[in-house]
Amino acid sequence: MKYSEKISNRLNDLLTRTYDAEKGYKLAQDKVDNPAVKKFLADKVQQRYNFGHELKNEIQAFGELPEKGGSIKGDLHRTWMNFTTTFTSDDTERILEEVERGEKASLEEYNEILKDEEMVLAPSTEEMLTKHRNQIKDALENAKIYEEAVS
Repeated sequence: MKYSEKISNRLNDLLTRTYDAEKGYKLAQDKVDNPAVKKFLADKVQQRYNFGHELKNEIQAFGELPEKGGSIKGDLHRTWMNFTTTFTSDDTERILEEVERGEKASLEEYNEILKDEEMVLAPSTEEMLTKHRNQIKDALENAKIYEEAVS
């Protein structure tokens, strides 16, 4: 497999996760009443939308085609969030726990790519992935702060 195809496959995996996160944040935003948490979630929807465009552009720069949708696993996670918030008295705290879980998984995937010694990343790709990873770290920390505030 040539380099451009290999890196594009990894970036497409991130793109799929980004689609899933954007949809998950939209669902979560609709489920909470707390204005500060709602704003945080809306900001994350926009952030993931932006991530998606950046990833698509990078994939296209390698001459490959970007993915067009989320994953079945993401659909199942959103269904689970819908189900649990229907029966949970503290929706906001539960939603923020799910946000944390999703952000930890995203962070892990970004770190795997950035630390993969077999794949030397183009500077533009490494810079983009590092920026995304750092923003995901910030989102994870903020989700923890909001969770503590509402519990």
